[in-house]
Formats: sequence, C-alpha cells, structure tokens
Amino acid sequence: MSALAEIVRLAARGDGVTADGQFVPLSAPGDRVDFADDPPRIIPGPHHAAPACAHYPACGGCQMQHVDEAAYGDFVRERLARVLPAGLPGDTRPIALSPPRSRRRASLKALKRGGSLSLGFHSEGTHALVDIRDCPLLAPELMALVAPLKALLKARLRDRQGAGAALTLTDTGVDLLLANVSAEGLAAIEALTEFAQEHDLARLSVEGPGGIDTLVERRPPVLAMGGALVALPVAPFLQATREGEAALVAAVLEAVGDASLVADLFCGLGTFTLPLSARSRVLAADAAGPAIMALGVAARRAGRRVEVEHRDLFRRPLAGTALDGLDAVVFDPPRAGAEAQARALAASQVPVVVAVSCNPSTFGRDARILLEGGYRLTTLWPVAQFRWSSHVELVARFERD
Repeated sequence: MSALAEIVRLAARGDGVTADGQFVPLSAPGDRVDFADDPPRIIPGPHHAAPACAHYPACGGCQMQHVDEAAYGDFVRERLARVLPAGLPGDTRPIALSPPRSRRRASLKALKRGGSLSLGFHSEGTHALVDIRDCPLLAPELMALVAPLKALLKARLRDRQGAGAALTLTDTGVDLLLANVSAEGLAAIEALTEFAQEHDLARLSVEGPGGIDTLVERRPPVLAMGGALVALPVAPFLQATREGEAALVAAVLEAVGDASLVADLFCGLGTFTLPLSARSRVLAADAAGPAIMALGVAARRAGRRVEVEHRDLFRRPLAGTALDGLDAVVFDPPRAGAEAQARALAASQVPVVVAVSCNPSTFGRDARILLEGGYRLTTLWPVAQFRWSSHVELVARFERD
C-alpha cells in the first residue's frame, strides 16, 4: 500500500519537509514521497531539478542542486521572513543569484593515500574527501588548476599526509596558498617555483608551523574596489563572486544614499568603504590588521577621504559620542553577527543603519535589537552568491523613527 505525502517546503539546510513535519533529504517542494518504501521513494515534482554536478550530493559544497530556481527563491524569502518579527518588509528586492562557474575563491583539501592523491571538498558532516573532477561553481581559471595541483601535491606529499590549497582569483591572476607542503630544500623550492611559472600564478605562498612565507610573487595580486586598487594580503577574505560583490555594493550604496559622513564597521579590505568614499567621508574599522592596512594604503593612493581604525568591534564597539554626527553606519560582521555593536547602534541617534549579513539567524537577533531601539526595517536586498547552497546573504536598511 502506498503512503504518499507531498513536500510543502524546504528546511533551513535544504531538506524537504512534509505537511506533518517529516524531513526528506534531496526532495523539492511539489515532490511526492512514498514512505511505504525503505528508504522512502521520491517522486519528482515540478520543482525538482537535475543536479548540475556529478559529485552531488556526496560533496558538501552544495545542498540544493535538486531544486529549481523558483523553489530556491521561495526558500530564501521564507528563511529571511522567519527570522524577522514582522516578516519581510514591503520593499523586498528580487534575489541576486550568482551564475554557475563564478566562484573566485576556494579552499581545497588534499590527502595522499596508497600512492594516489585526492583533492577536493569534504562530504558534509564528515572527514571523507570527495576527489573532484569538475566543479560547476568554480571560475574556469581556478578549475583549470585542480589537475595540475593534484600532480604537484602527489609528488610533494608523503603517504597519508594531508594538505590544503587556498585559491583566490584576483585581477592580476591566481593567488595560491599551500598549507602543510614543505618548501625546505632546493628541490622543493624549485618545484614550487616552476609550478608558479608554468601556470602563470600571480603569487604562491606556503604556510607551515612558522607562519606564511611567500615563495614567488610574479605580479602583486590586486583587486579593484570602488575605483581604487587594493593590494591583497595572502589568503584574504573577499566576497565569493564578483557578481555577488557587485549586488551587495549596489545595495549598500542605495541604502546609504547621499550621506556625507559614514562609518563602515567590520570593513575588511574595503568592499564597501572604497565605493562609499567616492562620494562620502568614511570611517572604516576592523580588527583584521593586514586587511585594514591594505585598505588604508589603497585609500591614500586613490586620494579618498577615508580614516581607518584597527579596532576589535566585538570587544570595543563604536558607541556613544563616537557615533554622534554620523549620517549612516554600515556594519558587515562575520557569521557570529554583531550583538554588541547592534546594541550600541540601537542606543544611538544615527539616522540610517545598513546591516550586511551572511547569516540570517544572527541577523534576526541583531535586527530585533535595532527594532526594539526604535529603528524601522524599510528595505531588504537578498543576495545568493553561494549558488546551490543554503547559505543566504542580505543587505537591510534601517531608519530611525
């Protein structure tokens, strides 16, 4: 006897959920599930999509290749609505979804075992390594390095030795950081140098017990941000895709409007500081020393009105008189959110606060603090640059009542 149930929505990690609350991995809204079978059999519905990757679902990089864009859009909106006390604001913009093969940074893991080497991503929730042959997320310039990297690491690693490879696509080429790969001795240095030259890397660095050493810098890795060139520190944090960064920057600029004096908190390399500084005076603060130094140099060279401050905003949020006179504040914290900074803003009279978030859960907490402090959420821009993932980003504009 058949025991069919329909999938009515997606849970936070992308699993399908029936009306009576049963979770069914790899199902999409509109699918029917026959629970009489063991395991339950999924009968695809109108929103079930064919996965774009041969490694799905073993690879932990994606959770939602089995749903189409319409269902994914509903998932993003529903997830954001659930974390806000009053749901989505009336002015909620369309989702900015990054295209396939646009990821410009990746952290790959390697393991040599029995004479063969695997290079790829861990399976979700395990230490099992999925050896990738192709990844529909990675930019072609990064994907082209996977096979050569496998050959290099196979020759350089001992059996049962693991390693890491962080690749960043910059405006001047690929910046590569290898971890747990020996650069001791002439033979090792020559092999790594030849690899950098053969594959036209901008820079190659190695990380070991003593820290990070740059072996080869053929061209300084740089990125253009807001009309200024930023020289990148090794393995920098930057937005995952150019398209995602452009969507976030456009939203922040619109949200800030014609503000004359702006603070950009958790500013990093200046993703928002430098575009804002083309028309506003900006105070930029962050605890990441190399990033804030790179931003300061870029701003001075571009003649921008930027004041940089090395500051731990978790322990010392910008507060009190330091917020007086600001026309707007932008804050873009890591996944943990910025509870202390949100409380300082809630107690201030800053007219406009713009929150950028990579975690809807902590955004919901920080948003509640602002709302309870007298702000109104007026506009929301959802951004999905981690395509096929449950990872959701956003920009939100709050106005003081």
